[in-house]
Amino acid sequence: MLTIEHAAPEQTGVPADCIMRMMERLEKRRIPMHSLLIMRRGKLICESYYAPCRADTLHRMFSITKSFTAVAIGLLADEGRLSLDDRIVDYFPEKVPADVHPYIAAMTIRDMLMMRTCHEKTTYKLDMDRDWVESFFTTPPTHPAGTVFHYDTSSAHTLCALAEKLSGMDMLDYIKEKLAPVGFSEVSYLLKDPFGVSIGGSGLVATSMDILKFGLFLYREGNIDGAQLLSASYIREATSCLTATAVTAPLPSEACGYGMQIWRTEKNGYVCYGMGGQLVIVLPDFDLICVTTADTQDISGGNQQIYDALYEEVLPCIGDSPLPAAKDTQYQRFLSSRTLHVPAGRTASPLAEKISARRYRVQDSDFSFLQIDIPNPSQDAGTGNAQTDGVFTFGYRGAEYRIDFGMGYPKSGLLPLYDLNCASSGVWLPDDTLYVKVQVIDSCVGSIHLQFSFQGSRLTLFMRKREENLFEEFTGHLVGTS
Repeated sequence: MLTIEHAAPEQTGVPADCIMRMMERLEKRRIPMHSLLIMRRGKLICESYYAPCRADTLHRMFSITKSFTAVAIGLLADEGRLSLDDRIVDYFPEKVPADVHPYIAAMTIRDMLMMRTCHEKTTYKLDMDRDWVESFFTTPPTHPAGTVFHYDTSSAHTLCALAEKLSGMDMLDYIKEKLAPVGFSEVSYLLKDPFGVSIGGSGLVATSMDILKFGLFLYREGNIDGAQLLSASYIREATSCLTATAVTAPLPSEACGYGMQIWRTEKNGYVCYGMGGQLVIVLPDFDLICVTTADTQDISGGNQQIYDALYEEVLPCIGDSPLPAAKDTQYQRFLSSRTLHVPAGRTASPLAEKISARRYRVQDSDFSFLQIDIPNPSQDAGTGNAQTDGVFTFGYRGAEYRIDFGMGYPKSGLLPLYDLNCASSGVWLPDDTLYVKVQVIDSCVGSIHLQFSFQGSRLTLFMRKREENLFEEFTGHLVGTS
């Protein structure tokens, strides 16, 4: 079983100060980090979770899933159950139409791994109620396969369906069985599409340590404690630059090329990349692996800021020899004191007393009423710090729900209507509007932003959500009167 050994950064030639500078830089730029793990020379030198996130928090990893799918395909190739140059249509005769387009008929598993399919975009998103795998074979193609890079998540999903078809198992269970020495957590899982296939392009829900172990597995080219779990040649190919991405890349760190469901990046490294800042950055030249979970969906260029903070604050400080050990515990205290990003603003306002417990009726909406309660600050007996909790209560389609939030700090709870784990914080903005940010960290990752404007007996609520498919109820404007 893979053992993760902890060490002080200085033991591996990394000053603790530079890691703290990286984290402080991201916090100053308001990047919503959820966890940061850094490993050098095989030792874990940074493990930090942004409260209320913890080591055992399950987190949606989005497109990091694609890299797991590539490993499953490699394992099947090692077993002789498939060849990368096989045509994908030969494995799904029940899904392929009689008049299948020649571009689709010629497409190989290798084309799909390299994101050189004949589709310019994800096919199942055209109609999410239609068989997701079948859509890959029936959607009209835009160009011949094997030519240019286009990010096509339906390719990874179809490869996952292939892995499940050939193994007879859930893809993640198959990986856990074949890679048992890696020691992935038992609670990690893959979400399913509406037709029962694991979502092989974005459905992984796991811990940060799970994906660190995955990154270490790749870095060691499949060899764990002397056991070669996957052919090293396959991993070397998968992590190399096989396809140019410069034409379509939105960020510098995504313009360095693509292997097989794994990105190349700056500093001669490679990355398992997931939307919103889920990253496994492997830098062999520095003998370093960096794992992040985050929610950058609301920040333009947020992922690049994570890369840049690592490249500019940590890498220049790395030395070849161990450094003198730190004399105090400042570094560990710093790592253990991180919390989720909270919007900037005041935690108190004279307006709070005036609007608390008022019920505002809403007309012509699925919402029937809105109510905000913000009690006076109470003294926390454990810390001596004054904290205020707020409650947003609302009626929706005949039922009553509530969102609890901390004024100036994230308070854990469940998101109404979805029962997803979230952390919510509130602040007063300069114009005396109340801003409540709900951060969802669960089988989906996203945020809901609520802005309350009070004018006499009227409340105007503006709602904005940032998540790919969910939370549509929390969008737009509501007007209520008391």
